[in-house]
Amino acid sequence: MKNSLRLLALSLTVATAAYPAPFLAVGDGAELFLTAGLGVRADDNIFLNANKVDDVIFDIKPGVELVFGNNSQTKGSFSYTENISRYSQNDGLDSELSSLRFNSDYDDGKTKFSARASFNQLNQNTIDSRLVGTLSRRDVTSAEIGGETSASAKSKVAAKLRYNDTDYKRTGFNDNTTLAIPVNYYYAVTSKVDLSVGVRYRSTEIQNGIDSNDMFYRVGARGDFTPNLTGEVQVGFGNRDFDNGRSEDIFDLDALLKFALSPKTSLDLTASNDFGVSGQGAEQKNFSLGARVTSKVSDALSLNAGLNFRNIDYYTREDDYVEANLGVSYTVSKNVSIRGGYSYKKNDSGLVGGDFTNSVFNLAANLRY
Repeated sequence: MKNSLRLLALSLTVATAAYPAPFLAVGDGAELFLTAGLGVRADDNIFLNANKVDDVIFDIKPGVELVFGNNSQTKGSFSYTENISRYSQNDGLDSELSSLRFNSDYDDGKTKFSARASFNQLNQNTIDSRLVGTLSRRDVTSAEIGGETSASAKSKVAAKLRYNDTDYKRTGFNDNTTLAIPVNYYYAVTSKVDLSVGVRYRSTEIQNGIDSNDMFYRVGARGDFTPNLTGEVQVGFGNRDFDNGRSEDIFDLDALLKFALSPKTSLDLTASNDFGVSGQGAEQKNFSLGARVTSKVSDALSLNAGLNFRNIDYYTREDDYVEANLGVSYTVSKNVSIRGGYSYKKNDSGLVGGDFTNSVFNLAANLRY
C-alpha cells in the first residue's frame, strides 16, 4: 500500500511538470485537446454500510475533447473519457468505464438554443446501493434540448425536453426512464428582473414498478435582484398520478441564488422539493437544501466548502442525508491543475441498519493539452 501511494505521488509530480503539448487545430474554429486525470481516493466506507469496509482507490482518466464554434454564435464540445479505477484491496470492484458528452449552444441576442447529451457508465456507492451491499453499476443516458426566444419587447418563452434513462447492471435495482417537458413564460418587470409562470410535465417508467405522471404549476422570478444577488426561484403546486390509481401532492420548489460576498468570494444557495424514485423503484419525495462557498485566493489558488441536506420521504419511512465537502484547486498552468478535498457523508434512516457515515480524502492532477 505504501509503495502504491509513493508511486502515485511520483506520477502526480511528473504529470504536473510535463511540458504542455500543442493542441490540434481541426478546421476553422475547432480544436482537439488530449485530456487526462490521475488521482487517488482514501474511502473508509466503500459500501456505505453500518459495518465499514475501507479501501484506497486509484483513478486514471485518459480522454479527448473536441471544442468547436470559436468566435461564432454556435459553440459546443464533444468529449470522451475512459475511467479506469483500481481498488487496493477489493479488486473485484476494479472497472474500466466510458463517458461521452456533447454540448452545444446558440445565442444571437434574441434567441437561445441549447442541446446536451451524455452517456455515462458508472460504478459508485449511493444511498440506494447500500441496501444491496455492492456498488451501483449502471449506464445512464441523458439528453436535453431547449430554447428561449423573445415573444415581445418585454416577454420571453422558454421550453425544454429532458430525457433520462438509467439501466442497472446488477440485480437488486430497477431500471427507470423519465421524460420531462418544462415550459415557462417570462415578463420583464424591470431591466434586470423577470417574473415567470410555467408548467412542467414529467413521466416516469420503472422496471417491475409503478409508473407515474407528474404535473407542476409554477410562478417565479429570475435575474439580478440586487447588485450582489442573482439567480432564479420557482414555487408552485405539484401532483403525481400513479398507474395504480393513487395520487400524491407536493409543494413544488426549485431555487438557485448566487451571492457575491466579495470580489473574490461567492455563496451559492440551492433548494428543491420534488418527487423521485430510488434505485429499487421505491417512490420518494425529496426535500433538499444546499450551500457552497467558493473563494479565489489568487489567480492560481481557489478554495471551496459545501454543505447539503436531503430529506427522503419513502411514504413508509424517512431518511435524513447530510454531505459536507472541503476542496482546494491549484492551477499550475493553463494545461495542468491539481485538486484535493475531503467529503463527509452521514445518513440517519428509519430503516434498521440504514444508518452510515463515510469519509473520503482525494487528490488528483488534471491535464488538458
